[in-house]
Amino acid sequence: MRRKDKEITDKKIIEEILSKSEICRIAMVDNGQPYLIPVNYGYSDNAIYIHSASKGRKIEVLKQNNRVCFEMDYGHEVLKDALACNWTAKYRSLIGFGTVDILTDEEEKLFGLDQIMAHYGGPENNIYKKQNVNNIVILRINIEEVSMKQSGNWDQH
Repeated sequence: MRRKDKEITDKKIIEEILSKSEICRIAMVDNGQPYLIPVNYGYSDNAIYIHSASKGRKIEVLKQNNRVCFEMDYGHEVLKDALACNWTAKYRSLIGFGTVDILTDEEEKLFGLDQIMAHYGGPENNIYKKQNVNNIVILRINIEEVSMKQSGNWDQH
């Protein structure tokens, strides 16, 4: 990381970003071209869970190459000033790398769905239609590495 003064290595803050961000962006490589998608997600035990249709571009790309990069940000705020060059931003952002497993086992899919529901404040005892569960897969990103930085005053966080 170029700006070491902005780097965050505190595991508690990293866990906070993984747990509180609302959107995860996943980057893949599709025939030599970058392919980026925003997704809703759940997080548990160093893994990110995403629901997906069992077919489509994302699945085909991941079957060819399951390595991904992902990004999350939290608390973004533009801080304006009378002088244009003094504008800045307050944010925390995280970039990570990992591999994706495509989960098709019903028990694993239910676990992943529960993580997604919990992430967005859903109930603890979820009921899913069997047909809906059968029609999806869960993508589990096994996190291998993360780096995080922040800008702005987070002491008042």
